[in-house]
Amino acid sequence: MIRDKSANKPAKEAPEKDAAKKVAPAKASFRRERALIKRGIWPIAGCDEAGRGPLAGPVVAAAVILDPDRIPRGIDDSKRLTAEERERLFEKICATAQVSVAVASPARIDRDNILRASLWALKRAVVALPEQPKHVFVDGRDRLDTACDCEAVIGGDGIVLSIAAASIVAKVTRDRLMCALAQDCPGYGFEQHKGYGVPEHLDALSRLGPTIHHRSFFAPVAAARAKHMPWTVEPVRDLFEVTEVEVQVETSVEIDASAGL
Repeated sequence: MIRDKSANKPAKEAPEKDAAKKVAPAKASFRRERALIKRGIWPIAGCDEAGRGPLAGPVVAAAVILDPDRIPRGIDDSKRLTAEERERLFEKICATAQVSVAVASPARIDRDNILRASLWALKRAVVALPEQPKHVFVDGRDRLDTACDCEAVIGGDGIVLSIAAASIVAKVTRDRLMCALAQDCPGYGFEQHKGYGVPEHLDALSRLGPTIHHRSFFAPVAAARAKHMPWTVEPVRDLFEVTEVEVQVETSVEIDASAGL
């Protein structure tokens, strides 16, 4: 009897097609907003900012109240969209929704730090809306000090549609501002990298030094300032430095050694 040796061999596992496919992230939805609307809560705003990480330029915050009956198709986290898609959706959002924008300048960022400046701009954007919301969704961990309820959603620009819309408005507005700054500051490439610390920007900083649009306390900017404008850098005092103290002794006073004896 001839045995089929292949019968005893374990069957090869078929490659899993699902593992080979990349799972696309779910798009932002209007689900949370609709749940609030069913409870009678309206208007509802989403807000987000653009420009926390760059070495130059402002932080731009946007707040958006979408019209439930006129939501443009294709709204999603601005980072998932192309520049052309963002521009197209920016126009549609501004045409159908209530929109406001606030800007925190590099000077405010230097004074308050990047987190506080961003939260300040986000709150200003909410206050500037044509109609004050009854509920606010904000991207990130930090809630805003608003007159209404505020809900912080980590990764909210990819989850909550109102936040996603705000992320598009903030991103497009800031990109346009950086292209305008590029006209005033040629050689830095703001129109390309929008102020982020890419190699081309770092090279320009090293060659040309910082501009008034750079954030002074970000490390690469501080290094460039020390190189090109060393007189603006205050020396750091060594707290462990030992200094000699000169002691003066008055010799003009005669002491009667016999006094008190």
